[in-house]
Amino acid sequence: MQAKVKWVEGDTFIGTSDSGHNVVFDTGSDSHAPSPMEMVLMSAGACSSVDVVSILKKARQQVSDVQVQLSAERAPSAPKVFTKLNLHFVVSGKEVSEKHVERAVSLSAEKYCSVALMLEKSVQITHSFEVQEIA
Repeated sequence: MQAKVKWVEGDTFIGTSDSGHNVVFDTGSDSHAPSPMEMVLMSAGACSSVDVVSILKKARQQVSDVQVQLSAERAPSAPKVFTKLNLHFVVSGKEVSEKHVERAVSLSAEKYCSVALMLEKSVQITHSFEVQEIA
């Protein structure tokens, strides 16, 4: 896997993946795009969400929506690395089993989400979830 990041101006950069996709990063006080750390946070959420959705679909759960609310704490001084990260899944659907959601979140955390598994070597990561019934 390869990528490149090019400085545009000020505190704005554009990353280009080897698959040809572009992402804007901005670290300025008046930023117009996520910072690199925000991207890491969202990447953990996206990676884990892909797993949870896939596992729930394979379990034939009637899921209509999955969101993950991410919260992180950072070290107070440079480098301001993440010290804690929580992924809270809100799964909506019809008759979705809490047991299946718990299993999906656990499998993602322990086996499949490469982003979170990489981060957990230095970050305390916790997971939680709730199921919302849709009529």
